[in-house]
Amino acid sequence: MKYQPLYAVLVAAFALSLPACDRTHAEEKGEHHHDEHKIVATTAQAKDVILTQQYVCQIRSQSHIEVCALQDGYLEEILVKEGQAVKQGDVMFKILPTLYKARLAAERAEAQLAQIEFLNTKKLYESTPPVVSVQEVNLAQAKLDKANARVKLAEAEVDFTVVKAPFNGIVDRQLKQLGSLIEKKDILTTLSDNGVMRAYFNVPEARYLADMTGQGLNSQQIELVLADGSKFPQHCQAVLIEGKFNSETGNIAYRADFPNTKNLLRHGQTGTVLINRKLPHATVIPQRATFETLDKRYVFVVGEDHKVHQRLITIEHEMDDIFVLKSGLSATDKFILDGVRQVRDGQSVEFEFRKPEDVLANQKHHAE
Repeated sequence: MKYQPLYAVLVAAFALSLPACDRTHAEEKGEHHHDEHKIVATTAQAKDVILTQQYVCQIRSQSHIEVCALQDGYLEEILVKEGQAVKQGDVMFKILPTLYKARLAAERAEAQLAQIEFLNTKKLYESTPPVVSVQEVNLAQAKLDKANARVKLAEAEVDFTVVKAPFNGIVDRQLKQLGSLIEKKDILTTLSDNGVMRAYFNVPEARYLADMTGQGLNSQQIELVLADGSKFPQHCQAVLIEGKFNSETGNIAYRADFPNTKNLLRHGQTGTVLINRKLPHATVIPQRATFETLDKRYVFVVGEDHKVHQRLITIEHEMDDIFVLKSGLSATDKFILDGVRQVRDGQSVEFEFRKPEDVLANQKHHAE
């Protein structure tokens, strides 16, 4: 029983603290509720915007060819390695030339015989009186010319047993092994000139027409994004390479040439072409200030009497967090930024105004 006074004091203190806690909780809840329902308005801003459009591209070497055998025979020597850089004229492969050298020797002997016959016939014709007719001299001359031509052909056949690099490039995978029996036109390897790499991409007809009437693709800086997301350090310009549209896709092909000074790009890679186009004095608004009804986009405009009215807007371009407008708002029109779901057409509202430059400085939300 001696503990009852202390117990009574504790109960009384707890009871007195409850109203204070309730008031504090109610105040915090009221402030939070007020922040959630605060209506914010702003205006559109005219600013220069960089519009970036992306196109998947295929990367190809400036020159990429199949290196083929020009003669039949055994592959006698392989003088290059896979991935090796070669210069124009470097010997890459040798085919056993024994048969072709023997044929060349035989043709040279035939040419010497024809030369002797021609000289003898010519002397007989030049004697007094002539022993042979001029027709026989001409016939001997023709036989000599034919023999000399066959010598040149045999020399070419011997030369063709040596396969040389037609241009500077990188040797690809070797498709024949040492000692293989080679036939004419067999592919030995491929050779790629990677000095300049070409990115091929397709542009829709609508974009093509827009460029033809405005700032064309060939006057814009092109960037290349690689498969790992990194940007290639060189920029370039695009060139239209086809004279007609693809009837199935409705696209037309463009090409962008990138200097490959560090040999980072290789034939067959894929990437993404970025085309950056400047839109001067574009009218922009945050996406979150808009709402969509029946595939049309609207904003709530606030009048001088603080009444809101639904207004149709036309969007020209959609970018991260913002819309570039084609029509619908002037620079002085105030519209609801935050609280779009809380207002109705014709409703009077109290709002907080924020400058458009402050609003556009940090966008995080997309349109509803």
